Amino acid sequence: MLIDTYGRVATDLRVSLTDRCNLRCTYCMPEEGLQWLTKSDLLTDDEIVRLIDVAVRLLGVEEVRFTGGEPLLRPGLVSIVERVAALAPRPRMSLTTNGIGLRRTAPALKSAGLDRVNVSLDTLRPDVFKRLTRRDRHKDVLDGLLAAREAGLTPVKVNTVLMPGLNADEAPDLLAWAVHHGYELRFIEQMPLDAQHGWKRDSMVTAGDILDSLRTRFDLTPEDAGERGAAPAERWLVDGGPHRVGVIASVTRPFCAACDRTRLTADGQIRNCLFAKEETDLRGALRSGGSDEEIARIWRLAMWGKKAGAGLDDPSFVQPARPMSAIGG
Repeated sequence: MLIDTYGRVATDLRVSLTDRCNLRCTYCMPEEGLQWLTKSDLLTDDEIVRLIDVAVRLLGVEEVRFTGGEPLLRPGLVSIVERVAALAPRPRMSLTTNGIGLRRTAPALKSAGLDRVNVSLDTLRPDVFKRLTRRDRHKDVLDGLLAAREAGLTPVKVNTVLMPGLNADEAPDLLAWAVHHGYELRFIEQMPLDAQHGWKRDSMVTAGDILDSLRTRFDLTPEDAGERGAAPAERWLVDGGPHRVGVIASVTRPFCAACDRTRLTADGQIRNCLFAKEETDLRGALRSGGSDEEIARIWRLAMWGKKAGAGLDDPSFVQPARPMSAIGG
């Protein structure tokens, strides 16, 4: 079991497979100049599967989310999913992706055992997409979403970050589009995880802003609080249901008290919080011949020291040294 001093138990493992990405989203990384991890620093496929096995067999992890960077850039992804699906107990598996490669890979991922996907899409306008991501790949993302739905990687969830002056006015249009296509839309407050450290709390689009905008067109009914559990998104029924929309208010309505996550970076470090300043090395233990039990002991100690909250409301908050692309969202 991965328990901390506040009694929270981590059963959800986020695994970053690579720090690389084929987009350059303005809220995540600069257009150029990032120092990528070397191949020798990255965990191998065997090492990733072994660590996940330790997590589910010895530490009580029940769900695994593959992230990046962009996880579809990992050459061995389908094989990793297939091998994790064969573990006992078998964890639930999902993938967070920008969707660009899903049209090609969705059927193989489903066959390998992936249960569902989260796809990042911040706008319905191709020109705004190009400004936000610095790449002209909007149609590829839409095609990837359709492929995921057709392959049965459902529910297909769409993650959206709204930015002032770019797409902040699109919330109602995005929700109407998601309802029409059967996707579950989740708005995420912009978080201080950009490589250039340009985030400013007073200029972000808040959960309150998003809900006010949505209510200009839709009737939103709060979902029963008991259904949320440790999920990061507060959810509302749209016009009485069955469609839902979620808002992940990491900054203005933090949910740290119910957090059930543990994170493994692409280079084998454990982060007990997305905003943690410290990491715990598992790669060294792996490569020096450490047993599964020793790795599990190190992992437990890493999670035991988890802080009560991320501290985003503290004026002295300092962003993590590594951006989201390096530690997984």
